[in-house]
Amino acid sequence: MSKTNSKMAIKKVVLAYSGGLDTSIILKWLQDEYDCEVVTFTADIGQGEEVEPARAKAKAAGVKEIYIDDLREEYARDFVFPMFRANAIYEGEYLLGTSIARPLIAKRQIEIANETGADAVSHGATGKGNDQVRFELGYYALKPDVHVIAPWREWDLNSREKLMAYAEQHGIPVEQKRGKKSPYSMDANLLHISYEGGVLEDPWATAEDDMWRWTVSPEHAPDKATVIELTYAKGDIVAIDGRSMSAAKVMEHLNKVAGANGIGRADIVENRYVGMKSRGCYETPAGTVMLKGHRAIESITLDREVAHLKDELMPRYATLIYNGYWWSGERKMLQTAIDESQVTVNGKVRLKLYKGNVMVEGRESATDSLFDANIATFEDDEGAYNQQDAEGFIKLNALRLRIAAKK
Repeated sequence: MSKTNSKMAIKKVVLAYSGGLDTSIILKWLQDEYDCEVVTFTADIGQGEEVEPARAKAKAAGVKEIYIDDLREEYARDFVFPMFRANAIYEGEYLLGTSIARPLIAKRQIEIANETGADAVSHGATGKGNDQVRFELGYYALKPDVHVIAPWREWDLNSREKLMAYAEQHGIPVEQKRGKKSPYSMDANLLHISYEGGVLEDPWATAEDDMWRWTVSPEHAPDKATVIELTYAKGDIVAIDGRSMSAAKVMEHLNKVAGANGIGRADIVENRYVGMKSRGCYETPAGTVMLKGHRAIESITLDREVAHLKDELMPRYATLIYNGYWWSGERKMLQTAIDESQVTVNGKVRLKLYKGNVMVEGRESATDSLFDANIATFEDDEGAYNQQDAEGFIKLNALRLRIAAKK
């Protein structure tokens, strides 16, 4: 096939490569369609699967420059934790597990493109989803003139049958996994695992019990509760049960203990940025605990108006991340304000995990608590609060209501 002028200009492309069927096909397609050198980039962001096999597959496909990077700590520290300082949640339910991983992958792809002198970057996201937007907004924000190749928007391999035929034609190995093949499209990282497709395309259908991988069902969770203590410094968890941990280790630990207690399942119909509604199921054990704990420590360390303003800004912040605007000026501006609010968010939270529930048992801050028991008490406050002051406060606030009522 003859190349167009735009394709002739591409000499080297960095591909986000998992080693799975889709990206293996994309790798071969790029080599043939663009007649270019392909650099593969595989990221370990805590998906729980071996990433090293991707190296052998890339070598077998003739790739000379292969990048396999462990990004778990960077992902947790620089992306997930800053997002949780904002208590971000999209449309009231989604903890943004896929959304927040994309800007990191885009960042590293651009870094590799700069290191290797590549002309273009490529991804395996389809033309129907959010990920194409998230990846490409990241690419353009970090390298404005980069050329982006999105195969799903260019080729005619738009069905599983056509992909399999292409793989067979070009000798691309298709792994046959033992046991029942998952009918779902899945994506996993330290923050969550998502499921789409299959029976989930009917929003009335119940998700199959054997779909879930990280959490036991609440019905089968232990009959005895698990109590944990989270230590916070400037809004981030820095220790669990008194043991210091890095950001990634915090998430790995919470995924295990919360998943074992049936915590973190969600079944959501969300509004994609491209305009359609999509039903997905998610397991976010660590994130569910992190959100509950963070709101608990903020409840005693944040000024009322600061806390309320954060809650007003949060939906905008969450939408920016969902839609792929992590690198935008407005997200960075909001992050600066959010991080400033976290200077006093220090202390401990005690949580009970039981059969799918996360319950706050206690919270304390030796240095930054704004809770004053002498004022809040129902007992004698010894003059700390003059209850008669409330009368004038109420009358002043009722003035406009009284005037309106008289009219």
